[in-house]
Amino acid sequence: MGESGIDRNVVIASVLIAVILFGWLYFAAPPPPEPPAEGEAVATEQVDPDGAASDEAADAAADAADDVDNVLNTDDVSRIDDPALESALDGEQRSITITHDLYEAVFSTKGATLRSFTLNEYLKWDRESQVQMVDTLTEGSLAMIFTTPSAHVVDSRDLYFEADTEASSLNVESGETRLAFTAQLGEGFVRKIYTFTPGTYEVGLEIEHENAESFITRDGYELMWNGGIPFAERSADDEAWYAAAYAQSGGSLESLDLSEDYEELSLRGQVDWVSVKNKYFAAVIMPQGDTRGAELIGERSQTHPYGPQHEDYLASFIVPPSSDTQAGSDAFTLYVGPMEYYRISGYDVGLYGMVDFGWAVIGWIVRPLAQYVFIPTFWYLGDWLPSYGLAIIMIAFLIKMVLYPLTKSSYTSMAQMREIQPEMQAIKEKYEDDPQKQQQAMMKLYKESGVNPLGSCLPMLLQWPVLVGLYFFLQQAIEIRQKGFLWATDLSAPDPILSLPFEIPFYGDYVAGFCALMAVSLVIQMRVQGSMGQGGTQAKIFMYLMPGFLFVFFNRFPSGLSLYYLFYNIISATQQKFINRNIEQNKESTKLEQKAPEDLSRREKQKLKRKRKKERLKEGA
Repeated sequence: MGESGIDRNVVIASVLIAVILFGWLYFAAPPPPEPPAEGEAVATEQVDPDGAASDEAADAAADAADDVDNVLNTDDVSRIDDPALESALDGEQRSITITHDLYEAVFSTKGATLRSFTLNEYLKWDRESQVQMVDTLTEGSLAMIFTTPSAHVVDSRDLYFEADTEASSLNVESGETRLAFTAQLGEGFVRKIYTFTPGTYEVGLEIEHENAESFITRDGYELMWNGGIPFAERSADDEAWYAAAYAQSGGSLESLDLSEDYEELSLRGQVDWVSVKNKYFAAVIMPQGDTRGAELIGERSQTHPYGPQHEDYLASFIVPPSSDTQAGSDAFTLYVGPMEYYRISGYDVGLYGMVDFGWAVIGWIVRPLAQYVFIPTFWYLGDWLPSYGLAIIMIAFLIKMVLYPLTKSSYTSMAQMREIQPEMQAIKEKYEDDPQKQQQAMMKLYKESGVNPLGSCLPMLLQWPVLVGLYFFLQQAIEIRQKGFLWATDLSAPDPILSLPFEIPFYGDYVAGFCALMAVSLVIQMRVQGSMGQGGTQAKIFMYLMPGFLFVFFNRFPSGLSLYYLFYNIISATQQKFINRNIEQNKESTKLEQKAPEDLSRREKQKLKRKRKKERLKEGA
């Protein structure tokens, strides 16, 4: 009976919460990034001057594309006799490069499709090559799939188009720049018109057709983005966790993220948009007219030129035929770029829903916090401060200041519980064999002392949405990607400070600096907290158990996340020290007030006088 009942109950409850938390972290958290083995080659895309993949890379990718080809079931147009295709079966394949302030895009006259799209402001994890948004091992990312009146299924990437310019490159400098491709089909034509605007990752696409009934059936066509966004981070496992295809219909977001080697999802009716994404970047197609549904297809490959772990996605719209049998057009908006909140939220169609904030119950609470609190604060501080590391520290400080009333209430309640520990222990011993009377006596004690037994737990629980929200947000915040702080070269990746000669399961083969400091800071915080320091064996075990768990699980998480929790713990310990000191001072003043004036020493009288003066000033304020 040496330990108090309340300490034991708090410890048991905390252990249960910790088990649930770390179980969730283990099963729901993405695989941590792992550095490549020494001497291991890193695969990169190879694009020839015409924007096509090299022959060797294309041959290696052929097998990986078989399943997608089977799903599309398109015909080899070079071997079929169809009058609707005759004029477009032969032609010149020519590349046209779009030079933009934010990206460089390469289009091909074969298929009038996008063959390459590199982002000027973003580099891959090696910090040498630019982020590529298009799977350059395919025949192009954008395609029309349609059926001719002769029942041949055709992929527009097999057809030759004529460009409206002879130039090999176009500069997007001011205003809109237009690039059009036209293919003669049957007794009509199809024309793809791309529009580029400076300062935005948006690309306009308009598909015009005339006399469409001569080359396409009344079923309409599919507009398809073929190929996932190539992985750009060090760990393919980590990016595969976030890679997915999405479609939104009627405000309901549907996702396809591979749990099997091959999956597909079909939607019917009007669809707002479809997309494919990896961890930080996305390609989105938004129709400006009617659709009849969408198709999402995903395939995982263990042997691929891009690396040992590759996920390929296909997202397409089913576009109904035009009501005008002679001529018509369909307009689409493409977004091909980073998942920056203020860029993608500007479309007001729910694109930020692609950012995963965990299970629906958690996301319902966390997403508004991220959108309306974390992101605005992060952007403002990122512009104001010289480092995003300092911005993370400032966010930890601001959150602790905002939550200070809850923190003070919790710590004060803990102190009150410690004060009545002797009475509680006496009640337990007196009514050891009568739980009912023991409970009644406890409730009476709580009432007479004005102590709420849940007062220390509820404020802590109310802080959890903030902590969980930042846990998800900082793991996917593109703002800290490749931004360094102190010894960490990338706040979105681990910060190894010591390499180990062996690998520890669930931990890794290195020690992350901010993670180790975070675990130490949590031990210090728990020592400062009075209840832990005065607890029994269980409490002392828990004081080291929780930091141990965090030290293991957070070691391979982004260093920015560990940096946040490090300073969160430091500020928490400081607040605890301050609150504990005030509680002790109040206890001492209360004892002085209970003494007779003649029994007070000169020093005690001065303390009592200062306290009453402060109380008068507080009342006057």
